[in-house]
Amino acid sequence: MKPPKQNDPAREAIALAYRQTDAAPRVVAKGKGLIAEEIIAKAREHGVFVHESPELVALLTQVDIDEHIPPQLYMAVAELLAWLYRIEQGEPTATPPR
Repeated sequence: MKPPKQNDPAREAIALAYRQTDAAPRVVAKGKGLIAEEIIAKAREHGVFVHESPELVALLTQVDIDEHIPPQLYMAVAELLAWLYRIEQGEPTATPPR
């Protein structure tokens, strides 16, 4: 993972949350520049994994806050969540999904 770029106005971040009662993960925070840096810092502060994928971020920025991700992104997000689950279980992992 690349180190964060400080004060990069083009940097974007999206935070997703998923509960078993949700139909799909939902966007709970998003922002650019300093707001993105704050989202990333808070995630790391709380031990939340930060995955960098400009392609996925570009697609997720189109989703409003508190909205579920669209079905077209289910597979990409599911692959990422499955990879994170394997990490949490201590399984050896290959490279993260893009």
